[in-house]
Amino acid sequence: MKKIFFNAAMLVAGFQAQAQTDIPAADVQIKTASLAAPTDKQAGAKVYGYTSDGTFKVLRNGNNDFVCIADDPKKEGINVSCYHADLEPFMERGRVLTKEGKNQKEIFDTREKEVKGGKLTMPKQPSTLYSLSGSAENYDSKTGDVKDGYFRYVVYIPFATAETTGLPLKPDVPGMPWIMDPGTHRAHIMINPAKK
Repeated sequence: MKKIFFNAAMLVAGFQAQAQTDIPAADVQIKTASLAAPTDKQAGAKVYGYTSDGTFKVLRNGNNDFVCIADDPKKEGINVSCYHADLEPFMERGRVLTKEGKNQKEIFDTREKEVKGGKLTMPKQPSTLYSLSGSAENYDSKTGDVKDGYFRYVVYIPFATAETTGLPLKPDVPGMPWIMDPGTHRAHIMINPAKK
């Protein structure tokens, strides 16, 4: 009896692991990733996603100034983002360092040094990242539809500070813009709309 129960438990665990790592079709990943972008940018955005073996690659070449990132199937829930193409060197460097096994502090410190040294280029003007997240139960991996998703926005302004922008270091009320990582290469305005 114990053996039957153990085998059944292993079978269920196997199905759960498979369900958590199922990779949606490329067209579904493209559709879902693009939802994070403003409507007029969605159809022409470049989209990165995952192949059936889990390889991260370009799923669609774009023809505008936006880049979108599909949901990581190994992570809980749904989380996609799109950003202005001028942020691509910064984002790509982060992906490379992550793949090398660097932790968040190491990634931050490396990019800070490289930006200050002129090796890594950041946008000269404010550049925005759009993010859409949601729970697993509100995401249909067959159609790419997301219900009750939550949008938040990040506007990168390298080396900006609270003093140069007039923004607080934390929000006083829900939805209030604030500045994060002030005075660094990764200084950015956080805009987290109040949740309903």
